[in-house]
Amino acid sequence: MPGYPGGVTASTASWLDQSVRTFAPGYPALVMATGIISVGLELRGHATASRGMMVLGIAALCVHALVLAWRVVRHRDALAADLRNPGVAFGFFTVIAAMNVTGVRLAMAGHLAWTAALLAASGALWLVAGYVIPWTAVLGPRPRPGLESANGTWFTWVVGSQSVAVAAAALEPHYHGLRDVLAVVAVVSWSVGVFLYGSAGVFVALRLMLYDLRPADLTPPYWVSMGAAAITVLAGARIVEMADAPMVAATRALIAGIAVVFWAFATWLIPVLVAAGWWRHVRHRQPLAYEPTLWSMIFPLGMYAVAGIYLGEADHLPLVGAVGAVELWVALGAWMITFGAMLRHLAIAWVAHRRGAPA
Repeated sequence: MPGYPGGVTASTASWLDQSVRTFAPGYPALVMATGIISVGLELRGHATASRGMMVLGIAALCVHALVLAWRVVRHRDALAADLRNPGVAFGFFTVIAAMNVTGVRLAMAGHLAWTAALLAASGALWLVAGYVIPWTAVLGPRPRPGLESANGTWFTWVVGSQSVAVAAAALEPHYHGLRDVLAVVAVVSWSVGVFLYGSAGVFVALRLMLYDLRPADLTPPYWVSMGAAAITVLAGARIVEMADAPMVAATRALIAGIAVVFWAFATWLIPVLVAAGWWRHVRHRQPLAYEPTLWSMIFPLGMYAVAGIYLGEADHLPLVGAVGAVELWVALGAWMITFGAMLRHLAIAWVAHRRGAPA
């Protein structure tokens, strides 16, 4: 039997390798959900809990980075297949958002160099992925029409773009020499995200109207439609707070107004998404079990809370801020339930592997 580090057996190494091969592209939403709730807790003065969530989010980001590197080295065929699949390819934008959400929380803790490094890496990735993924997944050589594969994960393209704007706005007060550059990055990525939201919304709406929708199709990533609207609000509120720069001065009033409109739409979407969940799980008895895509529901809850808190302060809307503060506890409760379900799922998978492994 070949030797493996730490006493890992060949069967366990094979099991881990297969798990990495089939790793869901959207799993970094776990990092996003953990990071944004950490931000919310810090804003509300719960420093100890916030730091704990921050450390957990950083650890999760490191694990996801290792897994992605493993897939690049050993499973490029599976990675390429995911990039060509319009049903899951847009989930790769969660990597960009995970880096920037973590970076924003690190900036709040004073680790600005790490925030800048994560922004630089994620910004470059956003530019590349923003052209490559739509081409490989939708516009490349594949059966037509591709509209049938449109789903909630397409909104993560918006989330990735807006996360760049949030991170740039978070750094702007600390890098005076780069203020104009950061302002351009924030406003441009925010503006692109707004147009992408409209595009993704049209594609997903057409898919819902033109093709049969089964209960199994209405997966948790549809909540990203609300999360994408919420992070547009947060990015807009952060830009409004930025010091005067030519790009900010020219767009501040417009961005402030659009941010309020997006908050209203995100609020309107919540009952719609709750009703969709009732239709799926209660009326059609679709089993409610842990799946990685559940993190795509937790992140929007946390993002809506933080966006409300920020918008309430930036635009002097105390009611919006109060709603965000209440929603933060809802998001934290949902995170705790989902995290417990994930640990249980992993434990069951490990026990099943051990029972089936050769002695």
